[in-house]
Amino acid sequence: MVVLSREQIEERLGALHRASLELVSDLSPDTLLERIVNLAREQAGARYAALGVIDDHGNLVRFIQVGMSDEEVQRMEHHPRGLGLIGAIQQERQTIRIADISADPRSVGFPRFHPEMRSFLGVPIMLGDRLFGQIYLTDKIGYPEFTEDDAQVIETLAAYAAVAISNARMYEAMLARDYALTQRNNDLALLNDVATSLAGSSDISAILEQTVDRVMEYLNVEAGEVFLREEDGSDMVLALHRGEAPEAFWTKDRFALGEGYIGNVALSGKPMVSSSLQTDLRFLRRAVAEAGFNCIACIPLTARGQIVGVMSVATRRERHLDNRELSLLNSIGKLAGMAIENARLNQQSRRLAVLEERERIGMDLHDGIIQSIYAVGLALEYARMSLDEDAELAEEKIAQAIEGLNSTIRDIRSYILDLRPRQFRGEDLMEGLKRLVEEFRANTLSEVSLIGPEDGQIQLSAAQATALFHICQEALANVAKHAHATHTTLQLWKAPERALLEISDNGQGFDLSKMSVTLGHGLSNMHTRARKVGGDIEITSEPGKGTTVLAWVPLRRSGEI
Repeated sequence: MVVLSREQIEERLGALHRASLELVSDLSPDTLLERIVNLAREQAGARYAALGVIDDHGNLVRFIQVGMSDEEVQRMEHHPRGLGLIGAIQQERQTIRIADISADPRSVGFPRFHPEMRSFLGVPIMLGDRLFGQIYLTDKIGYPEFTEDDAQVIETLAAYAAVAISNARMYEAMLARDYALTQRNNDLALLNDVATSLAGSSDISAILEQTVDRVMEYLNVEAGEVFLREEDGSDMVLALHRGEAPEAFWTKDRFALGEGYIGNVALSGKPMVSSSLQTDLRFLRRAVAEAGFNCIACIPLTARGQIVGVMSVATRRERHLDNRELSLLNSIGKLAGMAIENARLNQQSRRLAVLEERERIGMDLHDGIIQSIYAVGLALEYARMSLDEDAELAEEKIAQAIEGLNSTIRDIRSYILDLRPRQFRGEDLMEGLKRLVEEFRANTLSEVSLIGPEDGQIQLSAAQATALFHICQEALANVAKHAHATHTTLQLWKAPERALLEISDNGQGFDLSKMSVTLGHGLSNMHTRARKVGGDIEITSEPGKGTTVLAWVPLRRSGEI
């Protein structure tokens, strides 16, 4: 039996203490466990050493050994299962030190091809009442069994190991929480980005492109697509594909409800995910699988509880979407579905406004201009009949007819001003505004002033100049139709980073909250034109105080086209 002096024991414990302090500072679970088991083997002089880690339910989840070769480990039928002496340490929660493993009644033997082992020292790794695992040592080199001093040293090591493992687990849990929080923040940022970009869009194509592009970038996948439900039917029709292999995805561009992945998602309203497209018989577009795609996720696009479409993202890599990612995609699907529904309602509203405007024009022509022309005809007929009998009366009727015709001409010019398209392709904006002013003055017989920059030039892109031109055109048409103004002023100027155009009149004004459908349609057009080129528009008006339309666009920086 080995007997150590007091100085030797203190020196041994001091070296163990220094080594253990390093363990406590190691927060990497894998390297930590390997350092513990190697230190235990070194301190006890054992041929073999192992460390078993258990979970909160007492199951052996990690087993790290040193001393056996890789070939010996591979030949064994199975790794330790936490039975026999290993299970006894877990149950008794105290040190077990025996000279002959086979002679102990708690032993259940070794798996086939396991090296023969004789002496044994097992120590539980505990912190308070919590058991983290066990340290096992077998075959003390040069001696028949492990000593009490060995047991004391390994128990000390196990105490340090318990603190080190607890710290490592807390650190690992903190990293997991930090990762989850970071992912949640990223998810919220994506949702905010999608919601912001979709909120101001009434173009369905732009909505689909923005949604799919952002999802593809976030998930790092190679392809994405959107199927939309036909407005007058139930089939799902491919409306957009982005990314790789478009010819493969377009091989089938229509699905009935319940048909394939797209049809099933449209029918059930629930997402479907597959990580094995090569063998998945439910996936009907074999060309996609043949193009190398392995994984796909199909997400419903919903609005007010109804399915308006299905969005799919696909990748050739191994990709498993977790519950967080599926929840994120479902949220995006609801945002996109609402944006699509709102865009469709906006289109229907615009179509309705056009129909109402046509009906109004027809009624105005019938009740106004046509009746005026009929009245002129009657006056001329009366004048013809009076020529021989009363020349003075005939002259009066002719003058009345001329005034009626002039009034009718002014009415017709007002309609022409509103309806006739004017060609402008982004050339000199001031020249275009001058042309609008001349036409407005000729057709309304109203005073109009145009004020521009001193040098007559503002650097704008063709798209920006065209937007301001059409905004001015719409504003002048509204003045001619609704304002009853005697004077209108146009002013174009530039401020830091902006070009501004103001159209103001001294007409009757209106209540913004009670404007008509047709007028609201025109104002909406002006807003849309300004925002498409990065600008905006502000309209102020009160009954009896005229109307002012102020539009602005960002100035083009030097070098931009």
